[in-house]
Amino acid sequence: MGDKSPKSVNKKSTQKKSAVASATKKKSAAVAAKSAAKKK
Repeated sequence: MGDKSPKSVNKKSTQKKSAVASATKKKSAAVAAKSAAKKK
């Protein structure tokens, strides 16, 4: 494996960014759900 071509490197970094973004989105959604539950 170990493909170091610019295309594969770019793809890997994009996947990493989207994974981090989705994790952050999940976290903020969980926080929002918690705060909404507290308000009730």
